[in-house]
Amino acid sequence: MFETQSLEFLQIYWWIIVSILGAVLVFLMFVQGGQTLIYTVGKTEQQRTLIVNSLGRKWEFTFTTLVTFGGAFFASFPLFYSTSFGGAYWVWMAILFCFILQAVSYEYRSKPNNILGSKTFEIFLFINGALGTILIGTAVGTFFTGANFSVDKMRLTEMASVTISRWETPWHGLEAVLNLQNVALGLAVFFLARIIALLYFMNNISNEEIFNRSKKQLLINTIPFLIFFLFFVGKLLLISGFAVRPITGEIYMEPYKYLHNLLANPIILVLFLIGVVLVLYGILSSLLKLTTNGIWFAGSGTFLTVFALFLVAGLNNTAYYPSLASLQSSLTIQNSSSSFYTLTVMSYVSLLVPFVIAYIIYAWRSINNNKIDSKELENESHAY
Repeated sequence: MFETQSLEFLQIYWWIIVSILGAVLVFLMFVQGGQTLIYTVGKTEQQRTLIVNSLGRKWEFTFTTLVTFGGAFFASFPLFYSTSFGGAYWVWMAILFCFILQAVSYEYRSKPNNILGSKTFEIFLFINGALGTILIGTAVGTFFTGANFSVDKMRLTEMASVTISRWETPWHGLEAVLNLQNVALGLAVFFLARIIALLYFMNNISNEEIFNRSKKQLLINTIPFLIFFLFFVGKLLLISGFAVRPITGEIYMEPYKYLHNLLANPIILVLFLIGVVLVLYGILSSLLKLTTNGIWFAGSGTFLTVFALFLVAGLNNTAYYPSLASLQSSLTIQNSSSSFYTLTVMSYVSLLVPFVIAYIIYAWRSINNNKIDSKELENESHAY
């Protein structure tokens, strides 16, 4: 089946898969958002324990999706993996450190012999929630604004070559925070993660005080989210983008490139608009007491919006990882992908993805069968 397809088809197919995983990851980062709200929404030790245990039942989904997202990128577009993870390593090391803190915190927060105290691990969870979301959002922002690297394509076929790509600044990725558009996306992801977390608390925790505080915080976090998100999108539609000439592979600057991408792909534009509307509906319906299922509207909207943004970044002859140091070093799905054979084999493996997703949905529904409350935690053999 896949072996009869063209290399171009497989490259697009795998960019779609990577985009799906990226969109799922952003939705699941509500766990990180919730960790930054432990002391804002939970005012007593019992309430904080409820919040941590509600999030603790989902944190492994986020971590697993992050690893899968990185693995899919590595297997399908290895030149991006080696360039970004090998060059911008300070950013990725910081992100990795944040997630290590998260894993350790959930494991040891409630241990009897915890000499650091539960508050220390709650601070670790806050660090993971704040830095993890902002750094990942800022890193994704470079898909549109570019990064300072160069690629020596003459070394791609040299088996003895040690390095193919090189980072051109001593900051190794940290310079991304100097771009306002990158930071705006990072902060938009941060506040979006908090919004979805608040909707999750309203849906998952049986505690009136937590519910009321979550509802209050929902409006407070929606305002900055809209400011940063609209700034990022508005800037994105107005800037020149990194376009690719299909025949020669030459990279050049095209005015309003990302706006052109949306207009040239009506399906992507519709997905983006539906996603934005669903996020807003999930928020408004929860604020107006219409439903406690706002997380499913906002979560679905988050998935569609992020999915559309990833497609805009890589399809329609666009460089998805632009180089600011050497324009022709910019990475596209054509010049950075694995071989035809590798993509074909992996495509068959990808057919298992729907079954994995089905299992995640089943596990989620089983865990969330009833709202979590204090009585349940008293009878729980394993508490975070």
